[in-house]
Amino acid sequence: MPSRAPWLRLLSVPLAVMSALAPAAAATPPAANPDLSTVAERSGFQRTGRYAEVGELAAAFQARWPERVAVRSFGTTPEGRPMHVLVVTATGAFEPEEARRRNLPVVLVQGGIHAGESDGKDAGFLALRDVLEGKAAPGALDRLVWLFVPVFNVDGHERFGRWNRPNQRGPEEMGWRTTAQNFNLNRDYVKADSPEMRAMLRLVQEWDPLATVDLHATDGAQFEHDISFQVEPLHAGDAALREVGRAWRDGVAADLAEAGSLPLVFYPEFVVEDDPASGFEDGVAPPRFSHGYFLLRNRLGMLVETHSWKPYPERVRATRNAVVSVLEHLARDGAKWRRTASEADARAARLPGREEPLAWKATDEARTVEFRGYAYTRTPSEVSGALMTRYDETTPQVWRLPLRDHVVPALSATAPRAGYLVPPAWVDFVRPTLDAHGVSYRRLDQAWPAAPVQVFRSESPDFAARPVEGRQRLTVQGEWKPESRDIGAGALYVPAGQPLARLVLALLEPQAPDSLAAWGGFNNAFERKEYMEPYVAEEVARQMLDADPALREEFRQRLASDPGFAADPDARLDFFYRRHPAWDERYGLYPVLRLDQPPPER
Repeated sequence: MPSRAPWLRLLSVPLAVMSALAPAAAATPPAANPDLSTVAERSGFQRTGRYAEVGELAAAFQARWPERVAVRSFGTTPEGRPMHVLVVTATGAFEPEEARRRNLPVVLVQGGIHAGESDGKDAGFLALRDVLEGKAAPGALDRLVWLFVPVFNVDGHERFGRWNRPNQRGPEEMGWRTTAQNFNLNRDYVKADSPEMRAMLRLVQEWDPLATVDLHATDGAQFEHDISFQVEPLHAGDAALREVGRAWRDGVAADLAEAGSLPLVFYPEFVVEDDPASGFEDGVAPPRFSHGYFLLRNRLGMLVETHSWKPYPERVRATRNAVVSVLEHLARDGAKWRRTASEADARAARLPGREEPLAWKATDEARTVEFRGYAYTRTPSEVSGALMTRYDETTPQVWRLPLRDHVVPALSATAPRAGYLVPPAWVDFVRPTLDAHGVSYRRLDQAWPAAPVQVFRSESPDFAARPVEGRQRLTVQGEWKPESRDIGAGALYVPAGQPLARLVLALLEPQAPDSLAAWGGFNNAFERKEYMEPYVAEEVARQMLDADPALREEFRQRLASDPGFAADPDARLDFFYRRHPAWDERYGLYPVLRLDQPPPER
């Protein structure tokens, strides 16, 4: 994932290093079987193929190994392109029902969610051929089902150009980061705005992968490490699955180290951008990201990031090795881990009434790590005027840097004892998102008068000044309080006691970082739409002061204690309006309610 100012890094790339890339790539031998080789291989990893190659290769693999490879289309992009997935197994379980019947672990490996980062596509096909030919992960396909999506962001892949990744060393041309509708798919896992993400979530619902591996290329500083791994659950999610996540991450990293890589088990982004001395901070990604999302489903998610300053052949080789290692570990331990995941489903269904973290943060507690970097200087740039780091790749150095990786909850909520209630007016907005994720709910066929609910109010909503992913994000402050409200027929009851309980909280708790509320889905409910004219408010205020001595004293004390209030005519009139029957009692009312008892079934 690119840094905020990647073009600055170009100034520090030595020309000798750039010119050396082509001969290094050309030294890579072509594939032995030309029918199953990629454009990347045939070009010495100087180029990557267009999307048509994915369909052609998928068909060729299926023709060569029809008993082990089945090609499916799981969606169509806004520009009309098919989204391909290869189902790879030696068990004959080419349908999800058969995989479930046989209790086979399913691993989903996806490339090209950021389509300019083509490492996963080319490496995945290399790994696929090696596994099918028995050169890698022997016997793995007898014990699992591998779903391989070479390119997730298909339309972005076909926005092809030389400078689509200016901070990346190879290939010569590549796709674009976002979709044809300009969605960043690795921000869309929860809100699911894009057709591509809705197609992916259908695939996830159908197959229920135990593990999902998201293949990327990162950038930023220049250093020797070539690949990093982040896994969840590890800091967050189900406690037993955290142990699985750590074992999986550490096992894959160890395999890559044995293969000659310099792997990291945290994302190598400096705490202060462009300043190596500031060190690193580990954490839990919010669920808009792939590896932050799957922990909410009680499943494993792995983010793989090769370092984009490494030449393309090196990045593809490291990614290929990562895919092979993932398959080996899932083949060996997947059945056991699948049982742990099923037990985590049962534990999640018992979350009602318990406190559950919604967001996480690293504390100031740090440990020192040795990091393989290069000599560098920090001097003002003659171009931008900013302080800039320049690296000398001819002089490796071991940096001793702080790593803050003690992660604690930053925000928590107590799961409702029963669940959430979506009033009829908001069902058409909320239900498609629940369906996209496979969240269970039921419809209330009759009205529920005077329902005992909890409501959340926020009369000072903070609307973001700029849009994100086409939405105006919202931050609200408040707390849940008991009320009695009339609920109409057609409302939706979403029980908290279900395997996807953590995902239910992430969607419906208004303060969760990627909730429907946080992504602006309910902004209209937090906009004030009715007003009292000043001349009316003046008369109303006098009547209220004359009729209520306690209110008169409260007003007097507020004037004496709050100079800002005393100097603001609108605030003074609003003081009375908010206490008058004309005030809109729904203003600031979050449209989703909580329940401590299920609604009646009738």
